[in-house]
Amino acid sequence: MFDKIRNWRIRRLVARRPIAEALWREALYRCPAARRLGASDQATLRVLATLFLERKSLEPAQGLELSDADRVLLAAYACLPILKLDMDWYDGWHSIIVYPAAFMPHREKIDAAGVVHQSNSLMAGEAWNRGPVILSWEDVQNIGQRPGHNVVVHEMAHKLDMLNGDADGYPPLHRRMDRQVWAKVFSSAWNQLKDTQRSGIDLPIDPYALESHAEFFAVLSEQFFDTPAALRQNLPEVYRQLEQFYRQHPL
Repeated sequence: MFDKIRNWRIRRLVARRPIAEALWREALYRCPAARRLGASDQATLRVLATLFLERKSLEPAQGLELSDADRVLLAAYACLPILKLDMDWYDGWHSIIVYPAAFMPHREKIDAAGVVHQSNSLMAGEAWNRGPVILSWEDVQNIGQRPGHNVVVHEMAHKLDMLNGDADGYPPLHRRMDRQVWAKVFSSAWNQLKDTQRSGIDLPIDPYALESHAEFFAVLSEQFFDTPAALRQNLPEVYRQLEQFYRQHPL
């Protein structure tokens, strides 16, 4: 009964506040991963993007202005990971803050000796646990120029990872997925790439993936949606686990 009521509300919202055809066509043109989808999946993505724009606040900062087309594009990118899941997977947070370019959060860290260190590194994106997502618009616009890089998918993967606690590379798995298999596959891939890195050989993925297990999952998710053939070739077991988690077959 509740599912029927919810589906009715969704259909009503989509009917009342549809994404204009011209805006959706522009989003597909600017989003190669969405353009590769079949017609049925594109229609589903359009519904999800409509719900996303209704439920999430897109907040440009530092004088940035986002057009309606920009907002639809952001929503399309953000909803790719949940295409076969549900908008409920994005519950618990409400806003995306968008800076014009890479931003520099100022943080203090205290090491084991009690020394305070300032963190002043430039960032293209950030996701807070039960807080906002923060993005660099310049990096969003550059999606597609560097194969395997998608800052929006990266931060959305962190949000999915955080559904069962802090981001640690172990998102909540579906009932028929085996957590031990997931851990074994990702640990094996991690160790393999660490050995490759120590050997001085170029990695098949962004080296930033090896900063932590959380970044490993997020970077691999980027590649899953942006360059799936390369991921399947280089890390086939990881690719299969991500297929099961996202319930998608991007190839």
